[in-house]
Amino acid sequence: MIDLHDIRYLRIGTADLEGAIHFATAMVGLQLVAREGKAAYFRSDKVEIRGDTRDHTLVYFEGDPSDHTIGFDLKDHADLDAVGAALEKAGHPACSGTKEECELRRVKAFIATTDPSGNKIEIVTRPYHSGLRYFPARDAGITHFSHIGLKTTNPQRDETFWTKLYNARVSDWIGDSPLLRIATAHHSLALFPSPVPGVQHINHQVEDVDDLMRSWYFFKEKGVKILFGPGRHPLSTAVMLYFQGHEGLVYEYSVGVKDIMPEEEATYRPRQFPFEPATFCMWGALPEFDGMAPRAKPAARALKAVG
Repeated sequence: MIDLHDIRYLRIGTADLEGAIHFATAMVGLQLVAREGKAAYFRSDKVEIRGDTRDHTLVYFEGDPSDHTIGFDLKDHADLDAVGAALEKAGHPACSGTKEECELRRVKAFIATTDPSGNKIEIVTRPYHSGLRYFPARDAGITHFSHIGLKTTNPQRDETFWTKLYNARVSDWIGDSPLLRIATAHHSLALFPSPVPGVQHINHQVEDVDDLMRSWYFFKEKGVKILFGPGRHPLSTAVMLYFQGHEGLVYEYSVGVKDIMPEEEATYRPRQFPFEPATFCMWGALPEFDGMAPRAKPAARALKAVG
């Protein structure tokens, strides 16, 4: 089994790098830490809150906006050679990053592969850290980059991929779609049905509900489209807000996500939720983007059930 530590970074292509930089800094509230050639690197982790010193968590590079890559950090950096062998044995082709590719990713080494849906994955060893204090362009209250929604062409097949080949564990299911944890957070990956691979949304945790609501008013003033929320997820207990980002990429802020601690692992049992609006928001908010619940009105469904 490949023992992952957590998601390390996302690499996202863009046809408009300047626009991506503006949105990530002025709207989302990330810190631009480097601009190198055709790529821009962003941080989002507050060391004093998260205790994380990741060099970067998000990269926008000049390229196809549908070109998404997820980087994962290994628990034991000595395991990288074994990772390549395990992937090949399981029928998933893998290749090592070149020296130039490693420099672009700010890691000592990595192995590239894909999941069964075609999502690009990079398993990295000895990624760079930074002693710099997180200093965003906009104070959105972000504490850290937390998880992604990932598109899957077959949720059950991909669940097996992540839980049998890797150390991901199912926290809950929405229909056939699993929410998978790698560290202690309720989920690092949420798999959503789609005919194509790619990142469905990017999540950043904020410090409190006040930060989330300030951003809601800020986005309304700036004309940023709200896609879902404010609301509360019943599964992770987090209060959330989804909004449309650069080139249509969906971002999420949330606060209060549930943790499943190591001492709970032996007894924790995943729960099954129906794929319907109330599963995504217990307050009644309805999502306005692909991959989430069907947009039926909860009140209408309740009346039908009673009658």
